[in-house]
Amino acid sequence: MVVMQERLKDAFEQFGWSRIPDILHTHAEEAAKHNHSYLEFLDKLLQEELVARHERFIRMKTRMARLPYHKTLEQFDFSFQPSIDERRIRDLAMLRFVEHQENLILLGPPGVGKTHLAVALALEAIKRRYTVYFTTAHDLVQTLQQAQHSNTVAQRMKALTKPNLLIIDEIGYRRMDDTAAHFFFQIVAERYETGSIILTSNKSYGAWGEIFGDSVLATAILDRLLHHSSTVNIKGESYRIKEKKKAGFFRPDSDENRLLIDPSIKLPYTGPFVRFIRHQVKPVDDFGT
Repeated sequence: MVVMQERLKDAFEQFGWSRIPDILHTHAEEAAKHNHSYLEFLDKLLQEELVARHERFIRMKTRMARLPYHKTLEQFDFSFQPSIDERRIRDLAMLRFVEHQENLILLGPPGVGKTHLAVALALEAIKRRYTVYFTTAHDLVQTLQQAQHSNTVAQRMKALTKPNLLIIDEIGYRRMDDTAAHFFFQIVAERYETGSIILTSNKSYGAWGEIFGDSVLATAILDRLLHHSSTVNIKGESYRIKEKKKAGFFRPDSDENRLLIDPSIKLPYTGPFVRFIRHQVKPVDDFGT
């Protein structure tokens, strides 16, 4: 018996099975008690091992994705944001856009749930064994600038184009300099029709010329992003304001809270850049105008 147990232990290690050693004796006793067939016994063991292996895979891939937190679609309060079509979000969660290497852009003022939705979709993608990587626009630019100093830009770009789904959060909170803007263009161009991007921004498309400091470059970026894409435009109150109101800390006349209520930049609808945006995104309203 001891020799057999040692052989089984060695076999489990060689197969990389970690769950079966923990449940073998319990299931063996149950099989003997209920007169289960050998195939039933084996099937139960293997099914539990497969479940455990999938759970390990999800945990590992979630860590590698570097998500800022763990929030699911079930935790999203759609009733608080009536501008969001829940059926459309559920349809996006089927991940056909990832399968077809298309993009998803989530637009809206701060605090309306853009990052929550992006993270929730990322978790769905990980469940379906897609590779995912999350970064903020600021961290992305910093990483590439550091790579430039260490002559490792090519390797870093390869790492950013490899995942099935790349999430770039918070486009528009800081204006990019020329180098950063060209790095961003490079990433979008490299991933064009080869991998999906989920991008969140607090600026309407008309303001992207200001973000990148160059309307021509912004047009080139949007041309590739929007060619195969969906846009979700969220109009609503900030969840953070909601929580502040609950706690009694919200003062609408403070500078901070005025920015939370209306962070948009109003732009005149003139010029070739804005005409390009209108042509590319006909069904989408600009929340900042």
